[in-house]
Amino acid sequence: MIKLPENKCNNSDYLVLILLSFLLLSSCSDTNTQRDSLKKDASVTTVKQVENNNSILVESAPSQQTITRTLPFFGELHVHSQNSPDAYLTGVRVGPEDAYRYARGESINHISGVKIQNTEPLDFMAVTDHAEYLGILPALADPNGPLAHTSYAAEILSGDADRYRKATLEILYTLSGTPPKAIAELDSPEISSSIWKSYIELAEQYYEPGIFTTFVAFEWTLIPNAQNLHRNVIFKGTDVPSLPFSAFDSDKPERLWQWLDQAREKGSDVLAIPHNSNVSDGKMFELVDSWGKAFDAEYASTRMRNEPLVEVSQIKGTSETHPSLSPNDEWADFEILQELLGGSRTGKISGSYVREAYLNGIQLQQEKGFNPFQFGLIAASDSHNASVPVEENNYTGKIGNADGTAKARRGGSFISSKNSKYGASGLTGVWANENTREAIFDALKRKEVFATSGPKISIRLFAGNYPLQVSPSGFSSDTLYNNGIAMGQQLHSDSLSGKTPRLYVWAGKDSRSASLQRLQIIKGWLDGNQLREQVFDVACSDGLSPDSETHRCPDNNAQVNLEDCSLSDAGDAQLVTVWEDPIFDSSQQAFYYARVLENPSCRWTTWDALRNGWELLDDVPATLQERAWTSPIWYQPI
Repeated sequence: MIKLPENKCNNSDYLVLILLSFLLLSSCSDTNTQRDSLKKDASVTTVKQVENNNSILVESAPSQQTITRTLPFFGELHVHSQNSPDAYLTGVRVGPEDAYRYARGESINHISGVKIQNTEPLDFMAVTDHAEYLGILPALADPNGPLAHTSYAAEILSGDADRYRKATLEILYTLSGTPPKAIAELDSPEISSSIWKSYIELAEQYYEPGIFTTFVAFEWTLIPNAQNLHRNVIFKGTDVPSLPFSAFDSDKPERLWQWLDQAREKGSDVLAIPHNSNVSDGKMFELVDSWGKAFDAEYASTRMRNEPLVEVSQIKGTSETHPSLSPNDEWADFEILQELLGGSRTGKISGSYVREAYLNGIQLQQEKGFNPFQFGLIAASDSHNASVPVEENNYTGKIGNADGTAKARRGGSFISSKNSKYGASGLTGVWANENTREAIFDALKRKEVFATSGPKISIRLFAGNYPLQVSPSGFSSDTLYNNGIAMGQQLHSDSLSGKTPRLYVWAGKDSRSASLQRLQIIKGWLDGNQLREQVFDVACSDGLSPDSETHRCPDNNAQVNLEDCSLSDAGDAQLVTVWEDPIFDSSQQAFYYARVLENPSCRWTTWDALRNGWELLDDVPATLQERAWTSPIWYQPI
């Protein structure tokens, strides 16, 4: 194990400042701004179990034993640098330190020759370079480095572009083997250990409790037959194994989970987050394990212990659902990308999307007594430029020279046949009491997290015995937690006394983005032997109300001017409601999660076209509705 000294900052000082800020805010007058509503009215808590006739019974996680106020923090849990082989191959020459600098709000170099910078800093980041050949390509390019004697270094340093490309592609393509196999002369534990140690040191260097949180992390990268089965591995602290676990060590997720269990037993709390199920060719959520065997309870508990979350949106597409899986969801066709890695073919739909997995999970729960798909939701960018390009009007591409300029983004590459299909997404939101590793990691584990398609939209979901009437500012922390449970948890029928659960959902806009249009609840349930789903609009902007039969908000007539991307004044800064399920059946397995939609705004492709005087592309929409998703609450009859 590698162990570095603890950060010497006094975390209690930050907590005192947070508490003082709440005292000051309590004396302020109400406003309609997002920040004021968050600090004054939407601060909440992780909760201990409350047992009385008016509460919801929930099994409390170890981290949920005391009540403390929380705020939303936004960050990036999936970003790459030049130390990832595919990034280096496409000309990326910025490292992990640059990623932290970018997240802190500094400018960094970009493949296009300009400096790039985020509009505002992030609260936390994990740099997740590929464990396979971690930092090896930059090492091969060093004529005085430890790999200079290898045949691959000779090719890369030859000065011949064709020899360089051939050598680097040969290295990259070993990742797609079944199983993948490392090139022997590049597989050096000594060199890899030194590179890995530098990640731990950088995480400590840039960690500022209360201001900016860093996580030691890596990506386990399995791509058999171009099927994406990748996982990001996030550590709570810096006392971590001496080497990351790569797909060269095993091509089975179950072996990765075993390694994570072993790391945890040795004191390294850790979790894995699968991503891009949309391009897994149906493999990410198929109903058998890696050996083709049916799931059992041990599989389910092992997967949920190690993979409590799933990345639902990123540059390579959104994995919530697909129009063919959810034909009655008018918003299902959002940033859909089905082309498998390398543009080889289109992948299977079934087994590739999260909502379908949620549905299959409750059926397994009903039939076999376990659910391996109780994931919380996060989002990330998967940028390979050490950046987080999730703003539509500030999108600078995913990976090096493959899409590093506006012109390249209108074309394709050996990675993707249509770069225009990439989306400027996304961010992870967590509700935590402070911006520290401990607080944010604990929020990730208990699934009190949400995903956004890029903007810093705040959203949260509770189930409980709440009054149906709610003020625009929402309920207090005590009301929320003493009478219910937060997203990410299970709701049991024996706590309801025959009543219909009430769902409290609140969302606040990003002050730099479009206003909110509608707040929705997505329900999935098991009706006999039939799996069903339905989308309910539960709160509408502009004083409108959902239709009682269609459960849809009227059109708020929000407009986008495609000549300059300016927006009309429609929409609200925040939406809040308490909703009762009109079709609730206490005998049926179900899940609920919330989704909030912004008014339409310009997609990044439209911004690129306007800046360069080009015609709009016809293979992607000119506008989109940015959104955020909560983690679900699962209802389980007992």
